[in-house]
Amino acid sequence: MALLGIDLGGTKLALALFDREGNIRAREVLLLENRQGDEVGKLITVNTALKVAAAEGEGDPVEAIGISVPGISWRSKGTVWAPNIQGWDDYPLLKEVTNIAGRIPVVIESDRSCYISGEMWKGNARDCRDAIFLAVGTGIGAGIAVNGELLHGADDIAGAIGWMALSRPFMSKYAICGNFEYFASGEGIARQAADYLNKHDKYQGELRKGQGMKVTTHDVFAAREKGDVAASAIIDLAVEYWGMAAANLVSLFNPEKIIFGGGVFGPAVALIPAIYHEAEKWAQPISIRQVSFEPSALGDSAGVYGAGYLAMKQTG
Repeated sequence: MALLGIDLGGTKLALALFDREGNIRAREVLLLENRQGDEVGKLITVNTALKVAAAEGEGDPVEAIGISVPGISWRSKGTVWAPNIQGWDDYPLLKEVTNIAGRIPVVIESDRSCYISGEMWKGNARDCRDAIFLAVGTGIGAGIAVNGELLHGADDIAGAIGWMALSRPFMSKYAICGNFEYFASGEGIARQAADYLNKHDKYQGELRKGQGMKVTTHDVFAAREKGDVAASAIIDLAVEYWGMAAANLVSLFNPEKIIFGGGVFGPAVALIPAIYHEAEKWAQPISIRQVSFEPSALGDSAGVYGAGYLAMKQTG
C-alpha cells in the first residue's frame, strides 16, 4: 500500500508516493506559476487524482493522503488560510480533495507541523518525542511536538512564533509580522539591509548595488563572507534573535532537539553553534544543557515527508 504526501508552498507543489517505511517511490514538483484561489485548488485535486490512479494501476493503491499547507489548517472546518495565496482566507481544501479521494482518508496540517513530523519520521528528530522545528524562511514559524503529539493550540495557530516579543518598546511596524520575524526572517534580514543603506549614504560596501536593485538575504550572507561590516552586524543581530527565541522555546517546552530549517538555513547552518551559545545566556540552565540544536536533515523535502508521515498515521 502507498501513502501520498503533498506539500503546497508559496511557489510550488510537491507530491510524493511513499511506502510505509518512508521510502519515496515517485515524486513530482510543479510550479504554481502565479496561480491563485481556485486555480491552486484545481492543481492539487487534478494531480492528486492522477497520483491515486497511477498507484491503483500499479496494484499498490493509496491508503491515505497527507497535505502540508503554508498557513493555518483549521481541522474542525477542513479549511485553510494561506496568506501567500490570494483567495485562500478560508479555502475548503479538505472538501475538494475528499471529493476526488473518495474513501481514502485525507489529513491537512500546517507546513510547520509537517516539518517537525517529517524530521521525526526520517530526519534529525527520529526517536524524539519532544522536539521543535524552527523554520526560518520568508517568515518564521515553529512546529512543536510534545509527548509525541503535534501541538495545535485552541484554534490550530500554535507555533506562530514570528510574533514572539523579543525586544521593547513595541513599535507599530511589528504589527504586520511580529517583532521576531521583523528582524530575523528572510524578509527581515533583507529589510535590515535596506534600512542600513537608506541611513548610510556614504557606505560603498558589498551591499551597495545598482540603482533600483533590491538587496536579498542571499546578498547579505554573501557580503558577510567577504568581511563586510554592515552585513556582519545584520547577521549578528539575527543570531541574537534566533538565540533568544530558541532559549524561550527550550525553557517553555524542554525539548530533546531543536531542528533549524527553512530557506535561511541554508546559509545560516554554520551559525547554529553561535545560536546555541546565545541561547545559553537566556535559557533555563538545565534544559539548555540537555537539548541539541541541529540542522534539518530533509531540507526542502521536510514538508512532503511530514505530509507522508501524517498520512501513515491516518491508517493506524
